[in-house]
Amino acid sequence: MLRCLTTAKRGYPIRTAATLAAMLLAVAAARAAYPERPVRVIVPYPPGGAVDAVARITGVKLSEQLNQNFIIDNRAGANGVIGGELVARAQADGYTLLSTASIHVINALVIAKVPYDPVKDFTPVSQVAAGPLLVVAHPSLPVNGVRELIAYAKANPGKLTVAISSRGAAGHLATEMLKFSAGLDFLIVPYKGSGPAYLDLIGGRVQFMMDPILAALPHVRGGKLKALAVTSLKRVAMVPEVPTVVESGVAGFDFYSWYGLWGPRGMPRDVVERLAREVNRMVNHPDVAKRLTEQGFETVGSSPQEFTRYIAAEMAKYTKIVKQAGITAE
Repeated sequence: MLRCLTTAKRGYPIRTAATLAAMLLAVAAARAAYPERPVRVIVPYPPGGAVDAVARITGVKLSEQLNQNFIIDNRAGANGVIGGELVARAQADGYTLLSTASIHVINALVIAKVPYDPVKDFTPVSQVAAGPLLVVAHPSLPVNGVRELIAYAKANPGKLTVAISSRGAAGHLATEMLKFSAGLDFLIVPYKGSGPAYLDLIGGRVQFMMDPILAALPHVRGGKLKALAVTSLKRVAMVPEVPTVVESGVAGFDFYSWYGLWGPRGMPRDVVERLAREVNRMVNHPDVAKRLTEQGFETVGSSPQEFTRYIAAEMAKYTKIVKQAGITAE
């Protein structure tokens, strides 16, 4: 005879082991069916940029693989903080996700009073992709590579101007890293987005910039800017003719903007693992790999545990750059 797990008391029903087992099986079946309804993927930046491009490629393929809509919802503003807060406060059931870039964890280092903890308030799912930055310059700048850029900056201390799309963006930290590594003195000019930064760079009001390849390359191919280097250790297939910063004499210079998928804190572990498996399957699909590579990205596809460790390592790197550069939260 089955033992009762609870006894009848004040009219409460008796729950047997068989009843409890049935309930657990029902919960497991419901979880196995994830996703049962459309999933909203918050992108905390406007359409058209690198973050949005990765998110849309991800959303389309996950929709196909899981036979459910992954709907991209652009919630731009406050350097990505508005969208990030929306996800941090969402129900942790796997139906609200965040697709963003490394700036998600940088914001807390350079912005005062971010209304969430980028680590404690989120569940890392998987790193989707990574991409080096392209160092681009106005054609009037009399340099054709980073070695010459460094020489020019040293010969003209304080006169060289560099644009950054926003405080804490990958281009900002990469610029500070180059400045510190090469011992340079130049003026960093912050903008509210890459659009205004490119307008001034193309117009010659600032002289160079580091930005994701997807955003920078069209201006190079259009003859409005010239490419000086990529920030990866190896050359990039998309622009094989462009040397690395390391080839230009800055030993060990290696900087990527990376892109991933998060959920709110406390997501069910089985849902997290399912999503991570599907991301891994997605990035290994030839069509997806081709699309990402053509836009200057490298596919990754990591487990939640690997992504968590990667985030911790990158945050340590960013913290060091912020301290060296004397960047204070604003």
